[in-house]
Amino acid sequence: MTKTLKRHQPRVSPMDVAFLVPEAYDIKSVMLKLLVAQVGVGVVLAAVLWRIYGDVAGYSALLGSLVCVIPNAFLALRLVVPRRDPGAEGLVRAAYIGELGKLALTVLFFGLVFTLVKPLSAAALFAAFIATQLVTLSGFLMRGGQLTDTSNSNGS
Repeated sequence: MTKTLKRHQPRVSPMDVAFLVPEAYDIKSVMLKLLVAQVGVGVVLAAVLWRIYGDVAGYSALLGSLVCVIPNAFLALRLVVPRRDPGAEGLVRAAYIGELGKLALTVLFFGLVFTLVKPLSAAALFAAFIATQLVTLSGFLMRGGQLTDTSNSNGS
């Protein structure tokens, strides 16, 4: 009787190898900080526009920021929830699905806002959407600045 040996392949999660990339431990907190910053920018911008231009501009700006934040939160959740396939292929699949879902939610929310909210200040809506979206870009730019320092202690 011949026994066949099954090769044991342990499941490795991204957190198991996070020591290779120290920032990987913090990915959830980075995403949370970005989402909170987006909400903060949206609320502050809505309050400023509300004070200067009135109610319509204020709630239009608040809706514009929500149209940005909610789909971004969907994408963030898609990337951090545990998957059946914890490897790189599963992460790429989750990113594609998350990005498509984010795009679909953005289109859906803009459609809902334009059809259901009357009166509406389109300028305030889009200004808040763009300002809230730029928070993500500023996060990448700040992160990129941290990555450019490649000096090490051995002099090379």
